Amino acid sequence: MGNELRTKTFAVMFAKVKSSVFIDVLQFQLNTPKGNCLRGVLKDDTGSICRTMEKNIAKDREELIWGGLNDLPYGRYTLELSQGENEMKMNLVKRV
Repeated sequence: MGNELRTKTFAVMFAKVKSSVFIDVLQFQLNTPKGNCLRGVLKDDTGSICRTMEKNIAKDREELIWGGLNDLPYGRYTLELSQGENEMKMNLVKRV
């Protein structure tokens, strides 16, 4: 019943995926300071890494298109994005 100090951790949204369903490309709106490096890992539903990418950010707000995903099998994927110490995970679906 003592006074407890509680801290809340807020996720930093430095990227927004335009759609969680994709066919052959993923589109992002980046909200991160220029000069930073964005790293992405796309994993299938078994946790195996299917694709990786790394991009140096040229503008404070930038749109990024991650192409070349048409040869991936249809199904569920997890996208892990990191920028410095900030990390995000998103569930995605590849469709016809």
